[in-house]
Amino acid sequence: MKIFVTGATGWIGSTVVDQLLAAGHDITGLARSDDSAAALSAKGARALRGDLDDLAGIRAGAEAAEAVVHLANKHDFADQAATNRSERGAVQAVGEVLAGSHRPFVVAAGLAFLAPGRTATEADRSPFHGVDSLRGGSENLALEFAEKGVGTVVVRFAPTVHGAGDHGFLAGVVATARAKGVSAYAGDGANRWAAVHREDAGRVVRLALERGVPAGTVMHAAAEDGLPFRDIAEAVGRGLGLPTASVPVDNAAEHFGWLHKFATADMCASADATRTLLGWTPTGPTLEEDLDSGCYYR
Repeated sequence: MKIFVTGATGWIGSTVVDQLLAAGHDITGLARSDDSAAALSAKGARALRGDLDDLAGIRAGAEAAEAVVHLANKHDFADQAATNRSERGAVQAVGEVLAGSHRPFVVAAGLAFLAPGRTATEADRSPFHGVDSLRGGSENLALEFAEKGVGTVVVRFAPTVHGAGDHGFLAGVVATARAKGVSAYAGDGANRWAAVHREDAGRVVRLALERGVPAGTVMHAAAEDGLPFRDIAEAVGRGLGLPTASVPVDNAAEHFGWLHKFATADMCASADATRTLLGWTPTGPTLEEDLDSGCYYR
């Protein structure tokens, strides 16, 4: 299958590309730099130079493909509005190209803030609509295209997709603990984070393409439903040789900085329907195993 991938050299995208190439697929990845283009070429994939704001390039990539995987996101928390606009624009561009073709369109989404205080399931609908909402409301926009002849499949990733080399939220938690000299959690630390190892997350995307998942399907890449943040903080404390302590919820923004909304959020999710639909059984290390392995502290 000829597949166009945005975010092809990113944390999740690079393992998705590796797995798709290993399965014999023909991959073109969106590359925003010479280094990214070279990395794709070295793997045996083609590079299409451009970024999330290059809508003409994104349309060209989608037009030439039999399937599209959209994993790119700016993740610019200093300019969330621009991040949201770019995300929505990219999904809109691909959806318009694929309309009426029934070609697969796998769209990355998040489990953060989906169902606070309870375990989210694949049946939960995203509360985010419109360009001013989280990720520009791109999940709901993508699903609207399923009604226009696009094979939209949404994959919601756990808030921590962990493993050696991770530079996401968990790496931020480690960096904060180093800087503050204490591995902290907010309040009682009972808020939970779903988790999945990077290789297992990549396999959800590959299987979603290969198994002919029905348009409009929502899936969860979450191997562990939810680990209390206090347990995460304690594992980080062990790894860094630092004390673990509670900070008042009202002081979380001061302590965690840009991470505070996530460090205090309950982001628990089940992937039971995804496991059944895909025959997916996670095999990678657990979050605590990765934290105890030392890979986050080098």
